[in-house]
Amino acid sequence: MRSAIHRTMSALMLGLLAIGPVAGRAQQPDQSGGFTLKVQSDIVLTNVVVRDKKTGEVVKELKASDFTILENGKPQKIASFDYQNVDEAAVLREKSTVVGKASIADLVNGEFAANPASLRDHRLIVMFFDLSSMQPEDVDRAVEAAQDYVNKKMQPADLVALVSMDTGLSMDQDFTSDKTALLRGLGKYNGTEGTGLANGNEGGNSSGTADDGSSFTSDDSEYNALNTDRELYAIRTIAKSLERVDQKKSLLYFSGGLTRQGIENQASMRAATNEAVKANMAIYSVDSRGLEALPAVGTASTGSLRGTSAYSGGAMQSQLDANFGSQEVLATLSSDTGGKAFLDSNDFAPAFQQVQHDTEAYYILGFHSTDTRRDGSYRHLTVKLNRNDVKMSYRPGYYAPADFLHQKSEDREQALTEQLRSDLPATDVAVYLQALYFRMDDNKFFVPVSLIVPGSQIHTVKNGDRDKANIDVIGEVKNAQGIVVGNVRDTVKLALDAAQQVQKKNIQYSTGFTLAPGKYHLKFVVRENQTGAMGSFETDLQVPDLKKLTLKLSSIVLSSQRIPNTAKKTTSPLIRDGVEWIPNVPHVFRQDQHLFFLYEVYDPARQKGSPAPASSPGLTRREGGPVRVLTSIEFLNGGVKVYETPVVEAKLVNIPERGAVAFQFDVPLTQLKPGTYICQVNVIDDAGGSFSFPRMAIMVQPGTTVAIAPTGQTPGSGLNKP
Repeated sequence: MRSAIHRTMSALMLGLLAIGPVAGRAQQPDQSGGFTLKVQSDIVLTNVVVRDKKTGEVVKELKASDFTILENGKPQKIASFDYQNVDEAAVLREKSTVVGKASIADLVNGEFAANPASLRDHRLIVMFFDLSSMQPEDVDRAVEAAQDYVNKKMQPADLVALVSMDTGLSMDQDFTSDKTALLRGLGKYNGTEGTGLANGNEGGNSSGTADDGSSFTSDDSEYNALNTDRELYAIRTIAKSLERVDQKKSLLYFSGGLTRQGIENQASMRAATNEAVKANMAIYSVDSRGLEALPAVGTASTGSLRGTSAYSGGAMQSQLDANFGSQEVLATLSSDTGGKAFLDSNDFAPAFQQVQHDTEAYYILGFHSTDTRRDGSYRHLTVKLNRNDVKMSYRPGYYAPADFLHQKSEDREQALTEQLRSDLPATDVAVYLQALYFRMDDNKFFVPVSLIVPGSQIHTVKNGDRDKANIDVIGEVKNAQGIVVGNVRDTVKLALDAAQQVQKKNIQYSTGFTLAPGKYHLKFVVRENQTGAMGSFETDLQVPDLKKLTLKLSSIVLSSQRIPNTAKKTTSPLIRDGVEWIPNVPHVFRQDQHLFFLYEVYDPARQKGSPAPASSPGLTRREGGPVRVLTSIEFLNGGVKVYETPVVEAKLVNIPERGAVAFQFDVPLTQLKPGTYICQVNVIDDAGGSFSFPRMAIMVQPGTTVAIAPTGQTPGSGLNKP
């Protein structure tokens, strides 16, 4: 069953909950009373190839003192220096350096080499076949070129890995110099593996498209933007997996073209290039479509063009623009990472020759930038040598790391989404979550979700006599098959009085989902938007199938706070009689507070032999006989009952549209001493002979004021009303 998210209950409250502040800063005290200080140090690596101007031969035996490196015109101190020369490559023992597994995780964990030092003077080449963007004939051309390289031009110093992407990213062959293994892996990429799609139609404009009898032309721009993000994310994943090895890496990227939709893919593009630069990986893009003919009136394989664009030159210009747009991303990836793009050529051999040429021999220079700003700006690099008879090639610059305050909005959004997808939890911000359930229909439940963030975790900005802060919330619900059936994305702004002492309170965010019975997995991520610190919480949720239970009971809501809510249309059972119940997530209360209970019993049995209530005027449906549901709440301390509310008896279904008997209790806590209690809710369906006694733990802390029971209610009373 498809589940829809309910946003009617999205509210932010400053809850006066009694859990202490949670510390979570970069400087943490250890058990010995000292402090652990986290220091972040970034080193910038750049490869320099030095060749003689006249002969083109590689200049060897240079020292670090021979080089001068400048960043934005300012000299930098060389912190690391290395020289790699494939002529000195030693024969590797395959079994000691290659794990032989077919998983991208092997690269991520850096397990392909038993000793990274053994990779000195070797070329590390990754052939990445983007099958999702290539047509079958494109795949054939790329595979034939790769096979020709392996058979005729691969050198003993070359270590090659094969990676492909169609429906997912997979490593088909880890780094090896075994030609037989590589040819076997390449043989899997035949023409039938291609899953490429033609360039989409941005805007849904029918002019210049083939007349195939269809009366509708779709707008594929959003799909293309998502697909481009996916391919750029794959490149980023490969680069990140190789960052532990200092040697220069080369990525031969075979693609049928990537189309960027304006600024939609800017964050993914920047993330891919930055990760490649950080991993010292150059991208050599190869347009596997080769040299294309672009007939002005289309080809024989398509229908004639709609409109007059074939005669005005519009169709030809559109084709040229689309072809250039799909190649521009490939060229940008190559130029920004120190590689080269190979476009409009049916001969792919020069791409392999260029990789071998650029990694024949090179120097690796590393420095710690004197510009400590993490502003994400582009920084130009200039490398000088103390001689004039040589020419050098190197990467012209890099993007500096960006802290949260300097990140662009699209980068911030991507970081939040990636944390939601990550298998590792975020722990910089403490987050607590509670999910409940209430039946709305026979096969539909409303699941209210409450998030708690300690106020000590929120950084505020002074604005006159008020403090300002905001947090981002993103979350999703997956069913047992791993399919997302509900999601939420919200930015909540806080304007708080300084006198409220936010540091001693907690921020509570509430939302809700409509779900069918079954097993689900919830994950939420919260980000504090002054420092960018994030925290996550995930848990499993079982929405029960009440049809299989004799006593159908909802979740039990424990609350210490109720606020006015006069929304006319709401689906949340936590809003009734103009009041919204705020769940107390940690179950911690003060003596000067009231403990409110809310729960429902569904479809209670009707008493036999009792007369049915009289029908109401204008109603065609008559209710059945009366019910008899008994309930009370008792508190246990050390296994001994210390307090019990009076028994409440319900004889009518007070929420007939949902077949529910709702109970509300108000228990002043002045009669309980500070301590930990087991709270037991007794529910008995006397007519049906069924019962339930759910238990939960609560903590009562000393209060600061004397609590007064609300007017018109008896302390400890249970209210059974709609």
